[in-house]
Amino acid sequence: MLQRPRRGDPLWIWVLHGWEALSWGLIALVTLITMAGGTPGRRKLGILALTAVLAACYTLVRRSHGNRLPGPYGYLSVLVVALGLLAYLGDGFGALYTVALAQFIVFADSPRGAVLFTGLGALGITAGGSLREGGQPDVFLHNTISSLGVWAVAVLMALLTPRALAQRDERAALRAELKSAQLELAEVQKRQGAAEERERLAREIHDTLAQGFASIIVLAEAARSQLSTDPGRSAQQLRSIEQTARENLAEARVLVGAAPSSGVAPGSVAATLRRTLDRFTQDTGLTVTAELADIDCDQRTRVALLRCTQESLANIRKHAAASTVGVVLTEQSGGAELEITDDGRGFVVADSRGFGLDGMRKRLAEFGGGLTVTSSVGDGTRILATIPLNDRSQVP
Repeated sequence: MLQRPRRGDPLWIWVLHGWEALSWGLIALVTLITMAGGTPGRRKLGILALTAVLAACYTLVRRSHGNRLPGPYGYLSVLVVALGLLAYLGDGFGALYTVALAQFIVFADSPRGAVLFTGLGALGITAGGSLREGGQPDVFLHNTISSLGVWAVAVLMALLTPRALAQRDERAALRAELKSAQLELAEVQKRQGAAEERERLAREIHDTLAQGFASIIVLAEAARSQLSTDPGRSAQQLRSIEQTARENLAEARVLVGAAPSSGVAPGSVAATLRRTLDRFTQDTGLTVTAELADIDCDQRTRVALLRCTQESLANIRKHAAASTVGVVLTEQSGGAELEITDDGRGFVVADSRGFGLDGMRKRLAEFGGGLTVTSSVGDGTRILATIPLNDRSQVP
């Protein structure tokens, strides 16, 4: 049984169901006209009883969706018999075959079934109408020709309906695929966004909290070892530990959203790097030479240059065993260049698997910049970070 039309169904399906609904209005109208006309009383009662039985079967099938008796084909069988008997009992009831064509298409679940039952309906009204008029051969021929013409229309309807249903199903499948693709894309974007956010947080934690805790550990070990021999130096290192812990606390508040900014104090990039280098010298005792140009840049660029400097200095402290460090910040061709060198033990760049250098590269890539690392065992290390300054629209 053909389901009620849904949004997106082809126009033909809507027309077919509209025709089916209208058919009952026309059946009721013809029945009322017959009841009010000059048809004999017994025939009137027969017509009324047939119409009532047909309506009851239709209602039962519709409400049960064809899951109980009489079922769609049971109803069509009743319809065929009722049309034949109505054509026999009343003049003009043969027209109900044309009116009921849509019901044959709606209730049959295949084109073959629709063609078969519409043919039986045509046969029923032809026989009923011919018998009512005396069964004369010329009358039977006339009724047969009329019924065949209407049956040809029914066959065309039966063939058109599967095509319309196929279009509906194809469109429904396309809509389902589109919805599935949209949901999958949204899920991929969600996972990608979550992964990018985790990576960003990991980089921020590494560049701020992790480095700060590493510095605190180094300073605490140094202060403990010199506590009895150099109390003044130990006191200075304890002050550095306190300051680093406060800075870590501020960074932690930024990371959890309790503070509105990057946690880096405002000021020029040169002044920011100078404070960082002074702290490094104070904590490590290494010789640091710095040439820092006062470059005009926004806060995010300044933070990126600071994080690269902090990461480089942390690597020098942990791995380089250097005695001197050089830091040069210049503006070249619309971009900032930060060069950090040391005279430490060096390393093989290709063998480096640390998170820090990779994090620096990704941070600089967000600005359209890059990182160049030059080092070899025994020859120290050179870090060169570049960030464009002339096209701020590239900055996310």
